[in-house]
Amino acid sequence: MIGIIASEADLHAQGVVARLAELGSAAVFLDTAAVPTRVRITSRHSNRTPWTGTWVEGDGGASGGGGRTVDLTALRAVWWRRPLPHVLHAELRTEVDRRFSYAEVDAAVRGLWSCTDATWVNDPDRDLAASRKLWQLKVAATLGLRVPRTCATTDPDEARAFLAGEDAGAIFKPFGGMEDAWAETRLVLPSDVDLLDQVRLAPVIFQELIPGGTDVRVTIVGRDVHAAEIRAGESSYPYDFRMDTANAPIVPTTLPDAVVERLHALMDHFGLLYGAIDLRRAPDGDHVFLEVNPAGQWLFVELATGQPITASLAALLARLDAPAAQGS
Repeated sequence: MIGIIASEADLHAQGVVARLAELGSAAVFLDTAAVPTRVRITSRHSNRTPWTGTWVEGDGGASGGGGRTVDLTALRAVWWRRPLPHVLHAELRTEVDRRFSYAEVDAAVRGLWSCTDATWVNDPDRDLAASRKLWQLKVAATLGLRVPRTCATTDPDEARAFLAGEDAGAIFKPFGGMEDAWAETRLVLPSDVDLLDQVRLAPVIFQELIPGGTDVRVTIVGRDVHAAEIRAGESSYPYDFRMDTANAPIVPTTLPDAVVERLHALMDHFGLLYGAIDLRRAPDGDHVFLEVNPAGQWLFVELATGQPITASLAALLARLDAPAAQGS
């Protein structure tokens, strides 16, 4: 059985589940937002019997409310798609109680994931580690991928010195960003230099500006590589294609074999089976590694190019769910 860590409303997950059904593979949604209000979890351990873990729909309160039961020992493959924050019981009134409850629920759920013998796409711990942007840049450079000159700092003097050396311009971006705060890549403007003292408050990533306005989104699924050129330079915001995807043409493209080999090496280093990698094509034709998102979106690429990314992911999960895969 295949577990999908996502909401049933997730469009990417819906597409993969539909494809899995065509392949005859059973899949079940495991929505972390449902724990503990709509799902009960149990983990049993003993020297006498093997581990058991259950995921039971229903809150188990005075009204009962039992529903579907998922035997977590039956999972052979799990897709770590988009875990959502836990929704806590309303009866928890104080902030202390809510923080305690959330931490305990999260620890229990993460423990359950670690107990399964399934193959993960991707393993949650590896997903988290691989999301560290500075480590990505170090590993990419070590593997021979070109990376932009970068200075990530909380030191205003370091930021000024770096920007002074970037005569062709520079960009800046956050480590993660938030839905209700700054998240996009921005060009460093002269007015921004006057604000550099503020990096004391939170670190900022500064990088050389790679001109050209052509990005390449590389979606890797197992050993399948789907590369798409995103012509951000034709949009209203050439520094970050996410800001105006409607006006950034997206077309299939190919990569040099050497770049593909290094990207596979990067994925292997991080232990990832899925990743959405952002490159920028420099004016000299070289490909500059920007970052890898272990759970990046792909539907916008698939819809524009027809590349079978959903089918690739479903096929990978189906292979991992096959009994033979567990014995390999």
